[in-house]
Amino acid sequence: MTDPPALAALRERLAVLDGLHGALRLLSWDQSTFMPAGGAAARGEQAAAVERVAHEKLTDPEIARLAGELAPWADGQDPDGDEARLLATVRRDHEKAVRVPAALAADMARASALGQQAWLEAKEAGDFARFRGALERHVELAHRYAACFPEAAHPYDAMLDNYEPGLTVAELRPLLGNLAARLAPLVAATADGPDPGPLAEPVDVDVQRAALLAVLTQMGWDDANWRLDPSPHPFCSSPGIGDYRLTTRYSRQDFDFAFYSTLHEYGHGLYEAGIAPALAGTPLHSAVGLGVHESQSRLWENVVGRGRPFLRWLLPRLRELGIPLAAAGVETAYRDVNAVRPSLIRVDADETTYNLHIVVRFEVELALLEGKLAAAEVPGAFDAGMSRLLGVEPPGVAEGALQDIHWGLGALGYFPTYTLGNLMAAQIWESARAGLPGLDEDLEAGRFGSLREWLRETVHRHGRKFPPRELLRRVTGGELSSEPFLAYLEDKLADAGVMPAKA
Repeated sequence: MTDPPALAALRERLAVLDGLHGALRLLSWDQSTFMPAGGAAARGEQAAAVERVAHEKLTDPEIARLAGELAPWADGQDPDGDEARLLATVRRDHEKAVRVPAALAADMARASALGQQAWLEAKEAGDFARFRGALERHVELAHRYAACFPEAAHPYDAMLDNYEPGLTVAELRPLLGNLAARLAPLVAATADGPDPGPLAEPVDVDVQRAALLAVLTQMGWDDANWRLDPSPHPFCSSPGIGDYRLTTRYSRQDFDFAFYSTLHEYGHGLYEAGIAPALAGTPLHSAVGLGVHESQSRLWENVVGRGRPFLRWLLPRLRELGIPLAAAGVETAYRDVNAVRPSLIRVDADETTYNLHIVVRFEVELALLEGKLAAAEVPGAFDAGMSRLLGVEPPGVAEGALQDIHWGLGALGYFPTYTLGNLMAAQIWESARAGLPGLDEDLEAGRFGSLREWLRETVHRHGRKFPPRELLRRVTGGELSSEPFLAYLEDKLADAGVMPAKA
């Protein structure tokens, strides 16, 4: 049976929209890597212009007309098929977009580009006052955006939905609260152990980069489709199919950070690369939510990368690549990379304390949106949260409220998806181990294809076809839960000798 003409007409419009979104990602990537600082104002106008055009394309009444014309036809299709899911996604995106004025969408894109530069300058100077105006602007725009969705129970819900569809404050408050309460005893039982040593001694940046690329190549990297560049804050971006860009931050004294942050971003890249090509040019050819996206990066960084089987393969390989390892052997490295040490910096945090960083940021964001906290008060509130939950006190704003780029981008509502990713990663890992009985042996031998393909088939290829929770149920057979993550943590900490084994 041939597709109706209206479907081809709709796909043509969606392909243009997809191209505009790719251009926005490219503009953002360039600003974070190679653009000179003086280009920030012009980049803000460029981003605003492209976002305005994209918004006009998505809100075009013709989109709604075509989707409506196709609705009877779609009712006769497989409800889980590409076409039916595409139409449902297009209707959702269109109906959401038409409620947001084009000028507001452009203002938010402009503020994101300008805020990113303000954040960078404020962090480098250690002066929050240089960023305060940008943050105030982001909060103002967030309120204007939330006003477009008056049915939301909380203004923060409107922001959350952009990163994790369907997520609400009502769900997050108890989830994060209970998780923090459960993590507290784990931190107390483990944080007084020996100081973790670095994976490697100081090593030149060019040696680090060569070693990273060699390791990634065995894991599936290829130079034709991937690239790795330095940036102040590691991230992954994919402007289009066959174009996967990772960044990391190097320090001669800290190979661990460059290695694990790159492994983290590689997990993101694998998700982008694994989405089915048949979905290209449509809104289905993207991640379904940042929680799922983060589950893939945390799975490769922590569950695989800090696991004993992977370390048994990795350490000899690093020695061959000229990395001067500090650990005496696999068991020492396994203990050290899983040690529990409350720390100042989120991206440096161990698995056990990491989610406490997210709780701090969630509390600050919620207070900002509720009007209980002014932008000028953010550093004090942030430091107080770090002291209360992690027992550490930032010496300055660069190590405190300005350590992450997200508030510079205006990405209010983004941080909670990191915790969702940690929880999902543990649940997905349980399913992967059940589906791949020889997984440990494969990882120890440096064979990563089985896990890559399993993730591609079960998670990646679907793109946005299935909402986040539906996808999780399809992969794991269960609902989102913190229990698998907590059980995984306890088992690993005991196995690594970081905490006593259960009696």
